[in-house]
Amino acid sequence: MPMSSLPAAILSHMTAVNNVPPPRLHSIPNLKKSKHINYGQLNALCHIRGQHSRSISNTLSPHNTFMKQYPKVFLHQKTRLPKLFKQEEQRELSEGKEESQHQQPDDSHNVAVYVERAHGGHNLYRPKKATENFEEFLAILKKLPIHRTPYEHKTVWKFLKTIPNLTSQLNDKHLKTLSKTVFSETWLKGSTVIANDGFYVILKGLARPQTNVYKNLIEGSDSPVSFIPQSFHSFILSEKFKNSTLAEMYLPSYDSMLSKWSTFGTLEVIPQTELGTQVFSVVTEDDCEILKIPAKGYAKIKEEKIKIENMQKLKLIHMCPYYEEWPTLSIYELIALLKWKKFPPGHVIVESGNIISFVGYINSGCCNIYRSIIGFVKLQSNKVKRSQKLVYMGQLKEKESFGEISVLLQVPVACTIITEKEVEMAIIEDKDLFVA
Repeated sequence: MPMSSLPAAILSHMTAVNNVPPPRLHSIPNLKKSKHINYGQLNALCHIRGQHSRSISNTLSPHNTFMKQYPKVFLHQKTRLPKLFKQEEQRELSEGKEESQHQQPDDSHNVAVYVERAHGGHNLYRPKKATENFEEFLAILKKLPIHRTPYEHKTVWKFLKTIPNLTSQLNDKHLKTLSKTVFSETWLKGSTVIANDGFYVILKGLARPQTNVYKNLIEGSDSPVSFIPQSFHSFILSEKFKNSTLAEMYLPSYDSMLSKWSTFGTLEVIPQTELGTQVFSVVTEDDCEILKIPAKGYAKIKEEKIKIENMQKLKLIHMCPYYEEWPTLSIYELIALLKWKKFPPGHVIVESGNIISFVGYINSGCCNIYRSIIGFVKLQSNKVKRSQKLVYMGQLKEKESFGEISVLLQVPVACTIITEKEVEMAIIEDKDLFVA
C-alpha cells in the first residue's frame, strides 16, 4: 500500500535527525577559590558526624561543634602595623678626650618620624633649635638679596620682627620690604664702622661706640628722646635734643659695649653737607658679623608710601562734586598741603557763627549738619520763654568737601557740623592755604 506524502516526510526527517552527530562537549569552567575561605576547615565542617541525625539528643553535640568550627572557615586579613625603625646610635665626641654612644629616644609611636622619612628626611614637625635657625639666618644674609628664595626672604623678615628697635618704629609691611634689602658684613677686630648710611645690628662679636649720640631711625618721633632697652646699650636722640644741655645726662659711657642684637646707626639719608658734623661710628672689639639695613632702601619705601598717599588724595579730591572739572596739576598743588586727620563720633567740628579753621575732604564716615533755631516755649504760667535748638538739616557723606567759602572769605559758617561716627578726612589748614 502506498504511503501518503505527510508520513513520508516525517519519516525522512526522523532519519535525517538520527544521522546528525551530537554537539561538541564543552568543558566545565574551573571555579576560582575564594581568598577569604579556608577550604580545609570547610571540608572538615561538612564531615562532622551526627549532624544529619533526626534525634535531638544526638544532634545537639554535633551542632555545638559545628558552631565552634564555623568561624574558622572564613579567613580574616591580618592588620599590618607600620614597620618600626631602630634609631641609629650617634657618636658624640666630648672635648676630644672620650667617645660615648648616645641612643636617641624611642620615637616608634611618633607619627612625625614616619612623615620625616616619607619627605626625604626633612622633619616638618620638629622645631629647629635656636642655634640652627641662627646659623641658617647668617647663611642667608651672606647671599645677595636678588639670589634669595621666597622662603629665605621670609626667614629674614621673621628675624627682623624680633628686634624691638625696628618693630617699635616700623610696621610689618615696611619690615617685609626692608628684609629684601638687608645683608651681612664681616668686620675684623679693630675696624671702625661708620653708620651714617644705614642701620646696623650686631649678630656676632662686641663693639665699642665712638660717638654717644644716635640719630632717630625715622622722622616724626613723638618725643624728643627715645630709649632702646638696656640690653641694646645704645640711645636714639633727636636733632633738637642732641645739642641741648640735657643731652649730657643721657649720653652712654665710653665703657659701654655693644653685644649681640645691639643696634646703632640711622635709617634716614644724611645730606652730604652734614656728613662732616654727624659721624655715627663704633670700633669692633672682636671679629664681628653685622647686619646692615641701607638707608637708601628705606628712602625708597618712603617714596613709594608718599606716591600711594598722593594718588589716594588725588582720587579723593577728584570725586568731590566741586572738583570734578579741576585740572590735575591744580589738584596736585592742593595735595602738597593735605594732611590726614581722624575725628571721633560726636565731635563738633565747627559751630554756627564761627569761622572754620580748615577745608575738609571726607574720605570715610559722615557728618550731620544742624541749623541753630531760636524759638519760643510756652510755660505753665502762661509765660513765654526763648529757647535755642539744633534742627537737623542734612548730612555730609564720603567724597564730599566743606569749609572752602568760610576759609577763603573768612566768613562764619551758618551751620553746626558734628560727626555721626568716626570720620577720616584730608584737611588743609587755613595757615597753610594762605601761605601757599
